[in-house]
Amino acid sequence: MKCLSLWLVLAVVSFANAERQLYVSVDAAAGGDGSRHKPYQSLTQARDGIRTLRKAGSLTGGEAVTVYVEPGVYPLHASFELDAGDSGTAEAPVVYRAREKGKVRFQGGVGLDPASFQPVADAAVLSRLDAAVRDRIRVCDLSAKVPAAFPGFKTAFRGAPVAPWLYVNQRPMTLARWPNAGGGDAEWASFSKAVDTGLPKPEATDPALRKLHPGSFLFDDPRPARWNLSEGVWLLGYWTHDWSDEVIRIASYDKQQKIIALAAPHSYGINAGTWGAANRRFFAINALEELDSAGEWYLDRPRKLLYFYPDGDLTAAEIVLATLTEPLVKVNGAKYVRFVGLEFGYGHGDGIIARNADHLEIAGCVVANLAGGGISLDGSASSVRGCDLLNIGRGGISLGGGDRKSLTPAKNLAENNHIHHFGLFQRTYAPGIGVHGCGQIARNNRIHDAPHNAVLYGGNEHLLERNEVYRVVMETGDAGAFYTGRDWTSRGNILRNNYIHDLGSGNADHVNTMGIYLDDCDCGDTLVGNVFYRAGRAMMIGGGRDNPVLNNLVIDCPIGLHIDARGMTWKQWNSPADKSWHLEAKAEEFAYTQPPWSTKYPRLAAIMNEEPRQPLGNPILRNVFVDCTKQVCSFDGNVKKLLDKFEIADNLAVSTTGAAKAVDVRGFTNLSRSEDKPIDLGAGDLADQSFFSRWQAWIRKEMPSFETIPLEKIGLYQDEYRRTLPAR
Repeated sequence: MKCLSLWLVLAVVSFANAERQLYVSVDAAAGGDGSRHKPYQSLTQARDGIRTLRKAGSLTGGEAVTVYVEPGVYPLHASFELDAGDSGTAEAPVVYRAREKGKVRFQGGVGLDPASFQPVADAAVLSRLDAAVRDRIRVCDLSAKVPAAFPGFKTAFRGAPVAPWLYVNQRPMTLARWPNAGGGDAEWASFSKAVDTGLPKPEATDPALRKLHPGSFLFDDPRPARWNLSEGVWLLGYWTHDWSDEVIRIASYDKQQKIIALAAPHSYGINAGTWGAANRRFFAINALEELDSAGEWYLDRPRKLLYFYPDGDLTAAEIVLATLTEPLVKVNGAKYVRFVGLEFGYGHGDGIIARNADHLEIAGCVVANLAGGGISLDGSASSVRGCDLLNIGRGGISLGGGDRKSLTPAKNLAENNHIHHFGLFQRTYAPGIGVHGCGQIARNNRIHDAPHNAVLYGGNEHLLERNEVYRVVMETGDAGAFYTGRDWTSRGNILRNNYIHDLGSGNADHVNTMGIYLDDCDCGDTLVGNVFYRAGRAMMIGGGRDNPVLNNLVIDCPIGLHIDARGMTWKQWNSPADKSWHLEAKAEEFAYTQPPWSTKYPRLAAIMNEEPRQPLGNPILRNVFVDCTKQVCSFDGNVKKLLDKFEIADNLAVSTTGAAKAVDVRGFTNLSRSEDKPIDLGAGDLADQSFFSRWQAWIRKEMPSFETIPLEKIGLYQDEYRRTLPAR
């Protein structure tokens, strides 16, 4: 009897752990059954095969399924879709796994034969090209590869132009432009005088001018005279603000008056006043005459002729034209599904879009070379782990879910991901990681090389910790590597032990690049144990409340900590006339004076009774500021009058050579040396663990209350999906 019972137990365990294995191969013959010897041809066939087996009853709910995908390139002509019926269970998940990591790719584009690129023979085309490069340009007739007509660009747009886009050797190529790309100020043209800002003119007799309308500006450079404007030339510009980019077609160019008129209005006007540089920037795209630099391309859309300036020999090049505008993968309502070790790319839309997902896992995957976003995950208990996301047109990873009204956390996770070279098309508010909803976690990610934010967040109870962020905010201003703003209700978020360094787009006279930026009266975030190195204005609290600043280390940043009282002076504060600024109304949507909000956030519940316009409740404790040459603390006049209401203690301001100014604020100790006898901890940088350990040991000696920051735990780490760490 005991033997029979044991046999039954083993049988139940074996059934619970049973796994059905199916196979997909790019070389499979038609009519496969998913077996090792007769594999399916695609993921869609594998999904449909699982559905058929379940319907027939030969695949039970307690049986896990693993779909092994053999090496190869799998073209996608439509999204691969999963719904609730494709779910697994906790004990029996459905897994789509590469047989060999790094050798399975699903792509939303068509491959082009290098041999199809031939020298240009059309005399009319050659006459429009720079004489120095005419013999280097190649042309490919796409008529056979892309039967459908290519649509034209919209008059104005943000983000990617309409499809397609060209990729060579796994990198996006550059649509013919002027000035040429190359980094820095040289890749931009600039102007300083608007002829017409395009903003409404109430006094105008012409009704068209009394509303937002296309603007124009003076451009003292003859270059536009070269362009064939009838075919369409577009300008990507930061027309007024350094955080708002838009692409607008040129309507006309008056070469006598040197005036460029645009064909569509920009919502903020043309050079209509901003906090930052007076000069505005743009570059021109889609001009055949500017096809003059290696890596540039141009598409004659009516004739379907692709012109390309190759960087070297094309013979062995991998050339892909991204055409699919749908997401490569769409998941809606599926549970307990995993994607492991797969690559997704070469689409002119998004990579993976998941909605209402539960326990979805994307692990060890590569998502690259897309015009849209990388991975957008909305649901619960789902994760993106050990993935690489690069060459992305918008943002890298987006996490959403949970319930803000009940403060129920989603518990979604983005961990150990390498996210870089994103925001290629939409250059602002397209972060490496975007976080919203309630209770997301972004941990141990490396995020770098982008024009704007690394992390953009809003909502409640998020944990953003141990991320390494560098070379972001490289092209924009009035922007932060970590950014949130204009919301009293975005509370309970913790930014802890992040390493933020080497940010761009700043200058000594106007520091408008921030490491962490709590904008426009944002409230209730905790900044603790972060390291800022060459990070512009390291921390900025723009009029907000209840934002503890604790145990942070700031090194070689012009400004260490900024706090202002804009709520006391800005007329739009809490104004019903501007919904984005009606802060109390946003709070009322969550019944903030009633549980669970009043219990979780008692200071918010009482905000209207406690001088709500004042930036109170921002304790500044145990922070160390080293060599902040412009200002350690940038406080506006109203904040200085309120400092008696601030909790400020145990902070250290260090000037290693005496160049930085002392801090005249209670709760700060100043320590200064001279150029002759500087504070010297030896050669090295903050990526050197031993060097950083010496720094921390020295700080603890000078300020014993300072708590050690675990730099060795920040950033990427080795695991089953990431066996080696990429170089910086």
